[in-house]
Amino acid sequence: MTNSKYPPELRERATRLAVEARRDPDTRNGPIARIANHLDVHSQALRNWVPKAEADQVPVAPVDAADRLRTLEKENRELRRSHEILKSAAAFVAAEFDRPSR
Repeated sequence: MTNSKYPPELRERATRLAVEARRDPDTRNGPIARIANHLDVHSQALRNWVPKAEADQVPVAPVDAADRLRTLEKENRELRRSHEILKSAAAFVAAEFDRPSR
């Protein structure tokens, strides 16, 4: 039975967000009401969808903040190194143009 009041995309997104929030210990309390309010979905509808989604084991990408932080820090270091290399190269090229030709 499909609910014609809410599009399937909205239902899927709301359910996914609620399931993810319930798995995270930091956001475990009250995510359904908060997400329902944010997405303008009736909270009781979302309360009905979430247990069904959890029972069906809706695939949810795990959010590992520590891994994500390590990845972003590594990317930041690489970008800083690239930036320094580009600054050095630009300074070298500028210096070459400033030298008088023989």
